[in-house]
Amino acid sequence: MTQNDAESSIPVLPKHDAMALTAGGNLAEIVLGDQVYRLRITKAGKLILTK
Repeated sequence: MTQNDAESSIPVLPKHDAMALTAGGNLAEIVLGDQVYRLRITKAGKLILTK
């Protein structure tokens, strides 16, 4: 297996813009099954995901 073969077998992960998820604000709710999580962008630009 060459290096190119190994690189081509790595799946591409989806990317989501945090500012788009929060509609330009700093808070969004994310639903997984019957659970609701909150994604918050802090003043320092960090992400916090809570249940």
